Amino acid sequence: MAPLLLPQAAYSQGAQLPPAVELHVPKPPTVAVGDGDAFLVYELHVTNLAAAPLALRRVEVLAPGTDARVLLALADSALGRALTRPGVAPPPALLERARIGGGLRGVTFLWVPVDGRTPPATLRHRLTVAVGDSGAPQTIDGPPVPVTTSAVVVGPPLRGGSWLTANGPAAESGHRRALVPVDGNASIAQRFGIDYLIVDDSGRTYVGDRLKNESYHAHGKDAIAVADGIVAATKDGIPENVPGGRAVPITLETVGGNHVIVDIGGGRHAFYAHLKPGSLRVRQGDRVRRGQVLGLVGNSGNSTEPHLHFHVSDGPSPLGAQGVPYLLDTFQVVGQCRRLIAECTRAATPETRRREMPLANMLLRFPER
Repeated sequence: MAPLLLPQAAYSQGAQLPPAVELHVPKPPTVAVGDGDAFLVYELHVTNLAAAPLALRRVEVLAPGTDARVLLALADSALGRALTRPGVAPPPALLERARIGGGLRGVTFLWVPVDGRTPPATLRHRLTVAVGDSGAPQTIDGPPVPVTTSAVVVGPPLRGGSWLTANGPAAESGHRRALVPVDGNASIAQRFGIDYLIVDDSGRTYVGDRLKNESYHAHGKDAIAVADGIVAATKDGIPENVPGGRAVPITLETVGGNHVIVDIGGGRHAFYAHLKPGSLRVRQGDRVRRGQVLGLVGNSGNSTEPHLHFHVSDGPSPLGAQGVPYLLDTFQVVGQCRRLIAECTRAATPETRRREMPLANMLLRFPER
């Protein structure tokens, strides 16, 4: 009598079996809207459960239905740019990232354009792979993945501007790819995170002594509640950094510096990080109203200069939760930077946006009240 489930060794003994690959989407996506476009932002984890290496040739994201319309297809260098290889050091070269050794994993970071009026209710994934050094291409069809269509609408976390959306939502931003394990679970709380800095008309974030926090335009500005809610957690007492340095060792306990987390309902939590020590106006359990001051922008924790890190996630942990998209009810785009605090241009006429999520390197103005 033979076991129904064959051991892994059978894959290296010529058995005619499907590729031993696990496909997993840790956080099913929610439709987000930014810069007039709708998109889905999520990760597909591809784990090779066999001993032989796996060559990932193509990844397709498919709409539901009999036609299985292709929403996104990645191959060659485009696939390499979308892939990371956790735990593999040194990081593989671009075209080597899609070769996944036995027992290893690749994470595919997907940014899928969709029709915001009729987004798909589910997605499927089709992979083209080759097993071993000379295996013929084979296809793998993954299970359906649900899509949520209702991103939360909130107010701005700050007032005035112009605020630069540094490290903001983008396919390859540092926040987007910050896969962090906390309590045995790897998640990306910062998937849609933004570092807000004030940039003046000269393209600078400070005037005067760059080693003094008070020289920075953002320092001491009000961080405000984006919605009514209940304060889920706070941390205070972490000293501010000298710009460019660190006042304390960076750990999971100190990375966010002085911070506030507000439960805004629906399983969503707004996170405000790097606040000025002693500036917090709220305590755990307090009820807050939209627009209420929570604390002042500072330079505590894992921060190089005064700024507000803001994101929304599905849990009350700074990093041990999954980031979810949100839409700001109104803001103005007053300019754009080609890259972080560089080559910034001002718009001749500010453009008002409604019910959108700011994307990377925008210059924004928020209502003063």
